[in-house]
Amino acid sequence: MDLFDAARTDASGVPETLGNAPLAVRMRPRSLDEVVGQQHLLTEGSPLRRLIGEDAPATSVVLWGPPGTGKTTLAYLVAGNRRFVELSAVTAGVKDVRAVVDDSKRRIATGERETVLFVDEIHRFTRSQQDALLPAVENRWVTLIGATTENPSFSVVGPLLSRSLLLVLQPLAAPDITALLARAVSDARGLGGSVTLDDAARDHILRVAGADARKALTLLESIAQAAGPGGVVSAELAEATMDAALVAYDKSGDQHYDVISAFIKSVRGSDVDAALHYLARMVVAGEDPRFIARRLVILAAEDIGMADPQGLVIAQAAADAVSFIGMPEGRIVLAEATTYLASAPKSNRSYRAIDAAIADVRAGKAGVVPEHLRDAHYAGAERLGHGQAYVYAHDAPHGVAAQEYLPESLRGSRYYEPTEHGYERTLTERLRTIRGMLGRRD
Repeated sequence: MDLFDAARTDASGVPETLGNAPLAVRMRPRSLDEVVGQQHLLTEGSPLRRLIGEDAPATSVVLWGPPGTGKTTLAYLVAGNRRFVELSAVTAGVKDVRAVVDDSKRRIATGERETVLFVDEIHRFTRSQQDALLPAVENRWVTLIGATTENPSFSVVGPLLSRSLLLVLQPLAAPDITALLARAVSDARGLGGSVTLDDAARDHILRVAGADARKALTLLESIAQAAGPGGVVSAELAEATMDAALVAYDKSGDQHYDVISAFIKSVRGSDVDAALHYLARMVVAGEDPRFIARRLVILAAEDIGMADPQGLVIAQAAADAVSFIGMPEGRIVLAEATTYLASAPKSNRSYRAIDAAIADVRAGKAGVVPEHLRDAHYAGAERLGHGQAYVYAHDAPHGVAAQEYLPESLRGSRYYEPTEHGYERTLTERLRTIRGMLGRRD
C-alpha cells in the first residue's frame, strides 16, 4: 500500500481489519455509540456529532488529549467514507505533506472523494511543516485532523489552530477501560469468547495500563495468547506475562487507608524517600491519581502552610496536571510534588489559627462588628455612624492604620502565631512590627 492508498472501509467508514491486526485496531469503535468515555464530546448536537454524517461539513479538527483516549478512533469516525490518509509527524516532512495535498487537488479535479489527512503527533511538526498545511486547510483541498498530546496553544501555530475545531479529550476512567476489556473478550472482532478474563487479572491490567485504552487492549491480547484458546486470563498469568508484580492493595479496604496514611505522614515528616516509596505502591496498585493529588493539596495547606506558601501552588498545579494528563505520565507530576512538599519547611499554624478562630465563633464570641468597619456605601449609613472614624490603610504610615479591627469582646485575641521555620521566620518579624504599630504588644 503506497502513501495515497485509502484503507478499505466498512459501511461506517472505519477501516476493515484483517484477522492478524492488533486487538486495539480490531476493537476500534465503528460509531460514536461504541466510543467509551468523552461524554462531554458526545452529547446530542455537540460539535463532534455534527462533524459525522453524510452532510457533515468539511471542518478541520485538532484532537488534544493523553495517549490511548481515542484520538485516532475519532479521526476515522470524522473521516467517514472520505479518503483517509495518515501521516506521522515523527517521520513525515514537508515533502510528504505537499505530496498528499497535490494528490488531493488532483482527485478533487476529477470528482473523486475528498481527502482527510490525519497527522498524528502534529505537535512534532516544525513551524514550516505546519505552515505548509495552511493553504490546503484554508482552501479545503484536504480536511486536516491533527492529534496531539501537548497543549496546542503552544505546539500548533496560531493560523492553523484558528482554522480548526479544537476538541479536548479527557483521560479514560477505570469503568471505561473495564467496559473495553469486557467488549474485547466477548466481541467477535476481538477474542470472541475464546478466553475468560477473571476479575483479578482485569484489575491488574487496569493498574498497569492506567487510562490508556490502547495499552490495556495490547496487554489483554498478550496475556490471552499465553492463556491459549479456552484458557483463563488469570492474575498469575497476567503477572508472569507482563513481568509486573501483583500488589496487595484493596482500594476500598485497609491497604488503601494504611498506605495513604503512611504516605502523608512521611511527607509531613520530611522523609522524601519513604514518601516516594508509598507513592510508588499506590501508583503500581492503580490508586486514583486524583485522590493522591487532592491529599497533597490538603497537606500543603495543613502541614506546610506559610512556612513555604509555594507548596500549595505546587500541589494545586500537580492536581490540575494529573487531572488532565492522567497516568502513567501523571506519576512524574505526583513525584515532583511529593519531593517538593516533603523537602519543604513545615508549619501547621495557619491550620491551627483558623480552627481556633472557628472555635471562638462557635463559642458565641463573635461580637459586634466595630462601627468604623461597617459598610458605609448605602443611604442612611452615615446617620447610623457606620464607617465614621475609619482610617484608610493606604493613607496611614507604612500602610498600617492603627485602629481596632476585632470586636470588643475579642480585643487582644491572637490566632496566628508563626513558627521560625522557612518563610514564617520572616513573618514572625513582620507581624511583630505590624502588631506593634496596631498597638498590640507582646
